[in-house]
This record gives sequence, C-alpha cells and structure tokens, in this order.
Amino acid sequence: MKAELKNKIILHACCAICSGYPITLLKDMGYCPVVYFYNPNIYPADEYEKRLEAERLLCRTLDCELIEGKYEPEEFYKIVKGLENEPEKGRRCDKCFELRLLKTAQLAKKLGINEFTTSIVISPHKSFQKLTEIGEKIAKNYNLSYKAIDFKKKDGFLKTNKISRELNLYRQNYCGCEFSKYS
Repeated sequence: MKAELKNKIILHACCAICSGYPITLLKDMGYCPVVYFYNPNIYPADEYEKRLEAERLLCRTLDCELIEGKYEPEEFYKIVKGLENEPEKGRRCDKCFELRLLKTAQLAKKLGINEFTTSIVISPHKSFQKLTEIGEKIAKNYNLSYKAIDFKKKDGFLKTNKISRELNLYRQNYCGCEFSKYS
C-alpha cells in the first residue's frame, strides 16, 4: 500500500478555474493528485455550490480524485473574528489560508499522503511567498512536506484560464468570502 501512495499529493483546490493547470502540471511531474475542495470562506452557500460543481466537472474531465470537505462557514467566521475590516491580502486572508491549509494537512496525514500543496498560489492576486510560509509551517507541525510550486510560472495563470474556458467552467468574480465580495 505504501508504494501506491508514494506519488500521491493532496492539492487543495480553491476553485476549478485555479486548479485546472495545477492538476495537469502535477500529473506531468509524475504525481497522482488528490484534489481537496475545502473552502468554508465562500459566501453565500449557493456560490459555494456553483464552485463545487465546477470542481466536480473539472476532476471528472481530468480523471482526478476529488475529496469534498465539509462546508462549515462558522469555522471561517470564527478564525477571522475581529478582522472583518482588514483589506484584501491582509491578516484576514492569512487566517483563511491557514485554516484551509491546516485542514489539507490533516487530511493528508489521515490518508497517509506525505505531500500537499494549493492551487491558491496560481492567482496573480495571492502571494506565493506568504502561502509557502504558511504551508511549510503547517507541514512541519504534521511531519509532512508542503510542495511549494509557483503555478503562476510559465504562463500558468493563462493555461488554467484556457482550461476553464474550454470546459466552460463557472467563473466567479471575487475571491470567495463576503468581505472580498463587497470590497
């Protein structure tokens, strides 16, 4: 069983648009990505469902396992309490990243998969360095490895958008939480 898990990696997926290219790149790198859709920050619930359905379609099309995390917005609101008025890219976003990567690491540990990463870094609006620091810190606490791949490189953002257009995936116009929706 261990040999079977050796090439697996958990890819936290923030949305289908952002995870298309990371899935294909990870496969090209010899990995068998297991996509984990855990995004309690997404507001409102019907928006969450649209994004989840798009991720399902993407994973079916790319023949990739998808694990759907629980939708628990109360967890998001609990960790960002007091940070509601923070600007985008501020401390509220850091806490949101920490929550989602923590749950990803916990899933990886539970499944016996030693590496994890996130599609969040493909966005030109997100800091690769900040997400890497958060991911590596969490990985260390779980004796795992955070695979720091800057999916933006080599036109990754253009490639992921091309995949999403070809598949006619749902395209959102804000990051996810209600604070980003109205900012």
